[in-house]
Amino acid sequence: MRRIVYAGGTLYTGDAIAEALLDYARALARNGTADTVFVPAHSGEGEGDPGSIELLIGPASQLVSEPVDLAGRELTDEALVERLRSLTAALEPRRPEALPADDLDFSDDLD
Repeated sequence: MRRIVYAGGTLYTGDAIAEALLDYARALARNGTADTVFVPAHSGEGEGDPGSIELLIGPASQLVSEPVDLAGRELTDEALVERLRSLTAALEPRRPEALPADDLDFSDDLD
């Protein structure tokens, strides 16, 4: 589990969720934009059933994430993690893909 400190409050969520959330926040900040996301989390130290907490993240977000040992099961949401990773990838700069040397054909250049 991870404790995330955000806007003077604290929430507790799973490791993969926290990692994907921070990666997405960083990508948003690099692009000068913001988004609202809902994450499954506890507002207390793992007490009660998790809720869905809405966060506004972007260039001004100041998120701190740290590991914590809490009793109970790890919060997971594979669909959310995949969605955040996809959104993050869409914001990353495009890099040209190089072809393997075996795929290069310069025979037309010899005419």
